[in-house]
Amino acid sequence: MTLVVNRLRRKFYLDSVELMRLSAQLAADEHIDDAVLMVATENNKRVMADAGLLTDEGRSGSTADLVIAVRAADERAAQAALAAVDRSLDEAALGVEASDRNSAGSLGAALHTLPDANLALVSTPGEFAAREAHRALARGLNVMLFSDNVSLDDEISLKQAARQQGLLMMGPDCGTALIGGRPLAFCNAVPRGDVGVVAASGTGLQEVISLLARNGSGVSHALGAGGRDLLDAVGGMTTQSALSLLAEDPQTQRLLLVSKPPERRTAARIYAHLAGLGKPAVVCTLGLDTVSLPPPLKAARTLQQAVEVCLGIEMATTAPPRASLAGKRNAIHGWFTGGTLCSEALLILHEAGIAATSNVSRGAGLPATAKSPHRLIDLGADEYTLGRAHPMIDPQVRNARLRESLNDASVGLILLDVVLGYGAHEDPAGALVEALDTVPEPQRPLIIASVCGTDADPQNRSLQVARLVQHGVAVAGTNTEAARWAAQIARGT
Repeated sequence: MTLVVNRLRRKFYLDSVELMRLSAQLAADEHIDDAVLMVATENNKRVMADAGLLTDEGRSGSTADLVIAVRAADERAAQAALAAVDRSLDEAALGVEASDRNSAGSLGAALHTLPDANLALVSTPGEFAAREAHRALARGLNVMLFSDNVSLDDEISLKQAARQQGLLMMGPDCGTALIGGRPLAFCNAVPRGDVGVVAASGTGLQEVISLLARNGSGVSHALGAGGRDLLDAVGGMTTQSALSLLAEDPQTQRLLLVSKPPERRTAARIYAHLAGLGKPAVVCTLGLDTVSLPPPLKAARTLQQAVEVCLGIEMATTAPPRASLAGKRNAIHGWFTGGTLCSEALLILHEAGIAATSNVSRGAGLPATAKSPHRLIDLGADEYTLGRAHPMIDPQVRNARLRESLNDASVGLILLDVVLGYGAHEDPAGALVEALDTVPEPQRPLIIASVCGTDADPQNRSLQVARLVQHGVAVAGTNTEAARWAAQIARGT
């Protein structure tokens, strides 16, 4: 028997990323079965209701209120958890007030404080995000729209408005950008350099900027377009604008475009535009072969190859661990926090003749596989994060799935990505080790991981790699290499 309790914080606002962090901390308590902190929008209340986490008190909340929802074993545990959350929220609010001299309650007030600002980062619930982004554009601001659950019609309207005003509209669902050396949202610590990157904005962008840094190069700017920008309905409006801005930037000498497969008409338009910008450019549209690249554009099939072609190098490779998939333990499971990393791994397995079921098949340009013992899942997709923290923030989301695979007698190999950087969990390798150590190493499937990041990241890539290796994980140099190892082992080559 469990108890669900809600508490409202009236007229209380805190950044969504901070709310996700607090939700994850609360849910990790051994006395708590589930917990979320969400703004009391109608959509969020539906999510909580579907999860069995909404009570009458929560239903009474308005869009200015915060709902704290807890499912616990008993009243004592629930009230203790609520008290701990209240303390954390009070500290967070005081911290923002004390540390941020430029805090403001509205866009107008923010511009009064920072009249020279030229970019707004919008991170509000999806129902209000388009309205706030339109307001920012109307004030002459470029926009990074972190929010998801924004309709396609609103996205098109925002991007048309931005194009008419000569502004950049990144997103919606734009989780990563690096502008003039300043990281925005989830991003890695990389040096300044002469490579300009445009991507959907997520782990694909993080992987390539980290690989550039680890191979002695740097990034002028890295701009996110949003995951739907290269649909024909949107037409690549942000991608085209971002490429043009980078072409005009004197510090940017080379261009790198990274995405999942664009739709056909948009691909042709973007490639023609990129070819005419007059700067060396590499295109990595994972898995897309249907549209020929016009010269002088150079093509790359993988994220690793994109960096190699851009820099004119060949990264060192390592032989895969000695292992085989035989007998009953012949299945591959992949639990990813990054959608682009999951897509790349799926494509590499597919090209090796290994079919796998996945929630990213369509976005990767592959047909859905009805039946296969192999599974590669992006746990950052909407169906896994509604009402919950992203697995880059809350490792428990993935650890629960990982434990299932560790104890599945049919699984012989598990693929994992470990994504570092600002905004990510403070010790993702340590969190993985907690799950791995529930099964003795000799009894486990083979674990293959890649670590996306740099030693300058808050988590320090070298330390993260060392910790994984100490606990029996085979760590590849890149996500590309990790997937290739899996394919070679599966094929026995």
